[in-house]
Amino acid sequence: MKKTLLIAAITVALFVQCEEEKNPFAISEGAIGPITTTTQMKQLDSIFAQDSIVKLNPIKGAIDTQGEVEIYEKGGAKLLLISPYDESDPTSKISNIQIFDSRYSTPSGLTKASTFKDVKANYEIVAIENAINSVVVFLKDTDLYLTIDKKELPEEVRYNFNQKIEASQIPDTAKFKYFMIGWDAGEPIEIQEGDI
Repeated sequence: MKKTLLIAAITVALFVQCEEEKNPFAISEGAIGPITTTTQMKQLDSIFAQDSIVKLNPIKGAIDTQGEVEIYEKGGAKLLLISPYDESDPTSKISNIQIFDSRYSTPSGLTKASTFKDVKANYEIVAIENAINSVVVFLKDTDLYLTIDKKELPEEVRYNFNQKIEASQIPDTAKFKYFMIGWDAGEPIEIQEGDI
């Protein structure tokens, strides 16, 4: 009888532990899956040991992961593009993450496949920056920001780069060109015209 109770207790404990495992595709404040604001670039090799890491700007003689990297699942699906604060430092923390896979999701269900309607329904917009080919939307109390191609906008706001664009001018059906996380001490990220 004691053995049966012990086995039952262990089974319940294992089940609870499995339920509490972190969702590898969850986006939360200061984290995306297993990556957090304190993760160093050199740790990505162990975090994504089951996936493929492609170093975009390989540094000669570098032992650890340095510079921008793309993360692919073993099956070939592109997951993330990860950029460090300092390209040459393997201990550098992460500054930006571009999300390619729609399985990555916020608690409110926002994903790469969402539309601007989903943004308006779940987030407060703090700023919209007008760039040459797109608009960048910053969300309140979150690390997320999104870029929407100007092709998604009405023609009257596409070509005036100095015009202030309001959320009401972005159609509900507008899709995201880029779905990003920026960890720059909570400040809006400066987007250079050539980056968009």
